[in-house]
Amino acid sequence: MSKLAVELCCSTLLRPLVVLNIAALLAIGVGPFSDAKAQTLPSESAVVLSELSVIGSGERASGPVTGYRAGRSATSTRTDTALRDSPQSVQVVPRDVLVDQQDVRLTDALTNVSNVQPAGTIQGRSDTYVLRGFNTQTYAIDGVLLNPANTFQPTQRDLANVERVEVLKGPTSVLYGRGDPGGLINIVTRQPMLTPSADLTLQGGSYAFRRLQGSVTGAVPGTEGLAARFSFATQEDPTFRDFGGPSNSRHFFAPSLLWTPDSSTRISLNAEFSRQHSQYDEGLTAFQGRVPLDNIRRYYGESWSRYYGESNSITLRAEHDVNESLTLRQVINGQWGQFDVFATRATGVSANGASLTRRLSEIESIYNSIDSQTEAVARFDLFGFRHTALFGVEIVDGYRHPYSQQGTASPVSFLNPIRGSIPQIGTLALQSDLRQKLFMVGTYMQDQIELAQGLQLVLGVRVDTANQFYFQRTATNNTVPPTQDVTGTSPRVGLVWRPIEPLTVYGSYTTSFTPQTANVIGGLTPAPETGEQVEIGTRVDLIPDRLTLSAAAFRIVRANVAAADPINTGFSIITGEQRSQGAEADIAGEILPGWRIIGGIGYVDARVTQDTTIAIGNRLPAAPTFSTSLWSTYQFQNGPMRGWGFGGGVTYVGERFGDITNSYKVGAYARLDATLFYEIDPTWRFAVNGRNLTDRRYIEQPFNQFNNLPGAPLTVLASVTARY
Repeated sequence: MSKLAVELCCSTLLRPLVVLNIAALLAIGVGPFSDAKAQTLPSESAVVLSELSVIGSGERASGPVTGYRAGRSATSTRTDTALRDSPQSVQVVPRDVLVDQQDVRLTDALTNVSNVQPAGTIQGRSDTYVLRGFNTQTYAIDGVLLNPANTFQPTQRDLANVERVEVLKGPTSVLYGRGDPGGLINIVTRQPMLTPSADLTLQGGSYAFRRLQGSVTGAVPGTEGLAARFSFATQEDPTFRDFGGPSNSRHFFAPSLLWTPDSSTRISLNAEFSRQHSQYDEGLTAFQGRVPLDNIRRYYGESWSRYYGESNSITLRAEHDVNESLTLRQVINGQWGQFDVFATRATGVSANGASLTRRLSEIESIYNSIDSQTEAVARFDLFGFRHTALFGVEIVDGYRHPYSQQGTASPVSFLNPIRGSIPQIGTLALQSDLRQKLFMVGTYMQDQIELAQGLQLVLGVRVDTANQFYFQRTATNNTVPPTQDVTGTSPRVGLVWRPIEPLTVYGSYTTSFTPQTANVIGGLTPAPETGEQVEIGTRVDLIPDRLTLSAAAFRIVRANVAAADPINTGFSIITGEQRSQGAEADIAGEILPGWRIIGGIGYVDARVTQDTTIAIGNRLPAAPTFSTSLWSTYQFQNGPMRGWGFGGGVTYVGERFGDITNSYKVGAYARLDATLFYEIDPTWRFAVNGRNLTDRRYIEQPFNQFNNLPGAPLTVLASVTARY
């Protein structure tokens, strides 16, 4: 092992020890609260995350949701707060929606949220999305972001242990540090319960899709207050694409523990392990400004093209209520994984459109990170106002090392590629040996102030300091650059007003700060990306505690943005400034007993506003101007049809440009889906779901000229679920 690698590994292992000292200092800093008696009880609008007290219907931010409408969330404030008291748009997709739609992809769940679009699977390896016009390739799990050095997660997200999917719109740096200005996707996992329960679902459908998933939870004998849960999923998905090789498979399991030794202490241990085998699928290639859809099964790779990825995560969370006024929280998360690729990749199309040139690519990559969050939540009265204050320190240490080689491969016909007909493969040579390390320390404070009945002010600020190392060794570059120190400050201010009980209006200003992880030619670390948003919105309960409509208007400005290099494939360039502005509305809940609805409508104008490389005015890739979705189900509550239910939905996505140079465009599409299900009490559930009932051909996920994933044709999925 080289001296450089030893230094990086040692630093990764030793630096987290600083967490213990910071935790102690923070505890001392808030010590005066530990002896103070509570002046008032915690407000209903802001209580401690994971608190076990019953509030209203009993819903908690980390717990399950009954139906399609969530009332509380911790994503926006890191405290268990009513959604109506959030100064930013937060949309929640509960597990009941995932069950009714029989979702097996994170993309399917996010279709229910306005101004959120899939933006590419990175050749079938991962998940990327466009939020309010801006691309994001990362997300959070229970409030912990993925490795900051990674440009994407090496496996696609499984939903077997997902309780709810939450989307916080706009910049989120004040609480999460690094992050994209379009918003944050936070996955809330299913937690262990002392009451025993279990569920097992078997799915099978078109194109030989098959999947088994389940979850079991209950008390652990012999230890008071100790509960465990085990969730798992395994699936085979050959898909409608004509690969000619082994099918895609994914295996996922997630054990977790929750110990409540007394009413004021909660300790949890959650782990997730994913293994993914798949063919390397770039999708369809654009030519002369469009992507041909005459054959959506067209595949330019070889049957031996393969991808393997694995991702692992373990999170330890401890919370203790010192008294009614103070809660201390410590979270430590470790992540590690790898992926490897051996495949052909498209590089160009001949001028006459007859052939597609390719290269051979081999990549091996490893990553690891550790994340520590030390927080204190204090509730007190000061100057006649009620406060819920959050103080936190986060330390993140991330590392990745991808090693890639490339060689020549024979071209194939553009319209009629034949695998293996010309299996000539050249010698592999070094393309890139990249080592990236990011060490960040963030200190943040937030105060939710109740100025008057129905009027709240939310103030927050975060200061991040980062030490970043980025070294890309190529055949022509072997010079090790110095590390770079960057600093960013992320303020936030929001005002929430409830003039009458069913109506809330709010306004906010938020910012973002993100150290670059872009792969830029020359090996230099680009300047950090920054963003800021102004948002106004409203939330109204059309039917109290049952049906809620929310709406927002926003403007986001993003600077120092990384985009795909239009000349050098596999690399990025730093553009100048981008702007996204628009409006959106979402609805979720129950219209009548048994009649549920969820959906959203969005308009966004996302463009390049300043740049020296990209034309000013170009639209941002994969961001439609207009999009909407609506899903509704009805289940008979009484009579001979009791237990039967049906539903359906429509998804519309406007035309989108596939790259930032606007060299090609993919068309708009509308997709119709439907379901029919039958429940025998709570024990058995049978369902048949159909997607794309009109068998529409369309591009679901444009990524770049050579990566455009077509949407699946008409598919049918049958499932049976047993519950205990």
